[in-house]
Amino acid sequence: MAAPTHSEMPFLDHLEELRWRLFRIAIAVALGVGVAFALLVTQKIDVIGLLARPVQPFLNRKLMVTHPSDLFDIVMDASIAIGLIAASPVIVWQIWGFLSPALYKHEKKVVIPTLVGAALLFLCGMALAYFFVLPVTLQFFYSFQSNSAEITPTVHEYAGFVMAMCLAFGAIFELPIVIVLLSALGLVKYQFLAKYRRHAFVGCIIAAALITPGQDPTSLFALTAPLYFLYEISIILSRLISKRRERRIAAQDALELA
Repeated sequence: MAAPTHSEMPFLDHLEELRWRLFRIAIAVALGVGVAFALLVTQKIDVIGLLARPVQPFLNRKLMVTHPSDLFDIVMDASIAIGLIAASPVIVWQIWGFLSPALYKHEKKVVIPTLVGAALLFLCGMALAYFFVLPVTLQFFYSFQSNSAEITPTVHEYAGFVMAMCLAFGAIFELPIVIVLLSALGLVKYQFLAKYRRHAFVGCIIAAALITPGQDPTSLFALTAPLYFLYEISIILSRLISKRRERRIAAQDALELA
């Protein structure tokens, strides 16, 4: 087996390097959160308006605020989220700089595309939730209104609902990345994934039902369809990764026998 592409460092040197990289990450996150908070608190970015956009077609009034700190809490949560996103390139770069010397060349080729793919899939999941699933789900909820009752959501509870839905969809869309990593490590075979397609489809329906309203077939389908599509993509990626891994192992065995 090929040796790692780095020279051995003393343990204390590793700790010192880790300390400085964590310090740089903390500085980047603090700057990101600070800038985001400044933009939000001066309303250069109307985060409340962005969160309220999916529900506005169903409201006859503004979202209710029941506690003086509700708007501040939302702005603070959004500042932390935006700050982490803004600082993510620095975070990834520092983690990569610390771990990459310990990786083999073929492992480095997998990590970078995996990180890029994870970020893109997470954003796609959040976009699907915000632009499609949320409007459909809210329309379903508001269809139960009557002359005797009116839905008047509070800004705090509604913002939590939107953020939870978007984050859940973003996390679900990481399925191909997880399968690619497991395939690269040899823990999952594409034959196994293909054999249990029907079970996976049922699992996608169950997962979608847990995230979306159980009695809303539209939003249930809105998550089940892309989730199963991602599973099929995962089988293709797993097959490519497994084949490459098998060729690499065969080449190494041939070199050892030579």
